[in-house]
Amino acid sequence: MPPTLPTYDDVAAAARRLQGHAQRTPVRRSRMADALLGAQVFFKCENFQRAGSFKFRGAFNALSQFSDAQRKGGVLAFSSGNHAQAVALSARLLDIPAVIVMPEDAPAAKLAATREYGAQVVTYDRVKEDREAISRRLAAERGMTLLPPFDHPHIIAGQGTSAMELIEETGPLDHLFVCLGGGGLLSGCALVARARSPGCQVWGVEPEAGNDAQQSLAKGEIVRIPVPQTIADGAQTQALGNLTFAILRRDVDGILTASDAQLVEAVRFFAERMKMVVEPTGALAYAGARHGGLELAGKRVGIIISGGNVDLGRLARFLTD
Repeated sequence: MPPTLPTYDDVAAAARRLQGHAQRTPVRRSRMADALLGAQVFFKCENFQRAGSFKFRGAFNALSQFSDAQRKGGVLAFSSGNHAQAVALSARLLDIPAVIVMPEDAPAAKLAATREYGAQVVTYDRVKEDREAISRRLAAERGMTLLPPFDHPHIIAGQGTSAMELIEETGPLDHLFVCLGGGGLLSGCALVARARSPGCQVWGVEPEAGNDAQQSLAKGEIVRIPVPQTIADGAQTQALGNLTFAILRRDVDGILTASDAQLVEAVRFFAERMKMVVEPTGALAYAGARHGGLELAGKRVGIIISGGNVDLGRLARFLTD
């Protein structure tokens, strides 16, 4: 049987659950971005979200729907960093025990923040070990509920609230650019765009070195790749999920890619021109809009900045190299 996909109504319900818990992040403009793209550009700044990224939306929406037994048993998640922090913070707010499986080479700031939010961190080698297998084993051993980072209806619905807020503020858009790793954010945003701005073209942007989604949509089935080597650590996923693949096939107009050099350029743009800290993964959507070859002149363009969790030393290298 095909998977039961979340709907726009699920996103609207998530927005109600998140009210008073998630930040309504700002929508910012840049005259320089408008000039470079020849368009009216609206940046939805999820780098100002709680825990530093859009991931808080999905995590809180999912955990707030746990049963009493699930709350008592606790939540276990696997993540390179932003889902980790989001689950850890949401679990603390909801008084739910949390264990997070993270790669040992995850950015130090993300590891530290996850621990500071009160979660137990279990590390693994992302090249040699399978994080999903480790997580399934630990969840079974400890009686915890496994909450995946993107392929879950409550996660997808929560992430879509970012696009809902954007379109509520800007009105209909001609194009919407969204970063793409496992596809949770892009899926949720696509559900919203189809319902609230039907004429909007929705574009996912993934790392050039990790274009599994682009390959998957071209082939008509999920393509799995080795761990991509890219500075966009939040998009080092190997494959889409069943839910996200189905939504992307139905609702997304296309997938673009961005090189690491283009991501560095975008990170520098945000720091120099907009005075914002944006992590490389968070800059994917803008890099795709800037270099994706689409004709945007005179259009109304929405761009989701997905997060701002980057080590300051690493950020300094991006800005000075």
